[in-house]
Amino acid sequence: MGAGGRMTVDETEPLQRVPTTKPPFTLGEIKKVIPPHCFRRSILRSSWYVIQDLAIVILLLYFAVNVIPSLPSPARLLAWPLYWLAQGSVMTGLWVIAHECGHHAFSDYSLVDDAVGLVIHSALFVPYFSWKYSHRRHHSNTGSLDRDEVFVPKPKSQLSWFSKYLNNPPGRFLTLFVSLTVGWPLYLAFNVSGRHYDSFACHFLPSSPIYSDRERVQILVSDVGLAVAVFVVHRLSSAFSFASVASLYLLPLVIVNAFLVLITFLQHTHPALPHYDSAEWDWLRGALATVDRDYGFLNKVFHIITDTHVVHHLFSSMPHYHAMEATLAVKPLLGEYYRFDGTPVYKAMWREAKECLYVAPDDGTKNRGVFWYRNKF
Repeated sequence: MGAGGRMTVDETEPLQRVPTTKPPFTLGEIKKVIPPHCFRRSILRSSWYVIQDLAIVILLLYFAVNVIPSLPSPARLLAWPLYWLAQGSVMTGLWVIAHECGHHAFSDYSLVDDAVGLVIHSALFVPYFSWKYSHRRHHSNTGSLDRDEVFVPKPKSQLSWFSKYLNNPPGRFLTLFVSLTVGWPLYLAFNVSGRHYDSFACHFLPSSPIYSDRERVQILVSDVGLAVAVFVVHRLSSAFSFASVASLYLLPLVIVNAFLVLITFLQHTHPALPHYDSAEWDWLRGALATVDRDYGFLNKVFHIITDTHVVHHLFSSMPHYHAMEATLAVKPLLGEYYRFDGTPVYKAMWREAKECLYVAPDDGTKNRGVFWYRNKF
């Protein structure tokens, strides 16, 4: 069994293409097979996960401050990377809870959700409202080549001129390294890997074309939250040292950003998943054009956002602690429209970087609005 409570190998061959015809079921019919309690949010239960994660963060911080410096040199050199990985993993779980706040999945009170999400995401250097609104548009347009917000694949004709020179093991390693280290800040600041806009798109600018006029004030609130976080880091660096703050906090944040990019990339990039142009796309098929993955014990650390992502796209306001039960309930109805891939994450990452370079319709097909990943230049 995987850590999220599922079989690690699904009944369906993971590389078998999902159907692209309109499903023989509706969203309402999917909802009916899910136990009603799965849609109920509990502020107490949701808060417990925040408290639990914060307690682990504090314990790891205590270990790093009081134990690691006293270790002998060889052990100390090993302990620091292990701390960064462990702390970054737990902080990714907090990131996921803030993401749930943006979906109104934390409680029944939008104000509470936004307050909790703003604090947690700001502490993780994420502009809460800015990403909340762009991510909401991602959920509204998943699988659309024209309107999806993130990891939007391109036709071969739109690839950068240097893409073919990266189609080799060193090039793929370099691409993955850059994506995992600076991909998230590049997306926030310059919309790298995001959808095309006619003017400069940036998550930090209220004037960005990503946002509507009624959302622009909240983008400023996000910027204020980030400014407060930067000020706190500056004060801590002055009181202790920048090296200490970097070792204890900023380097784990690099791990958080890497996991965020990796999780999102693998949820929406897969040889079995189609993309659609505007003539063919509809919301339900787009929402189903995602895949559940198995990260082993990290599924629980990440609050099962990894292995219940399909149902999350169908019902994004469902709290994570009901998502596995809902996933198991909908799988029989979804049938071949549901995709789970238990390939080890490191293998899947390399495979998708190799196989999913651009998209194109199948040769000779009458349906030119359905696009599949290709890897041949």
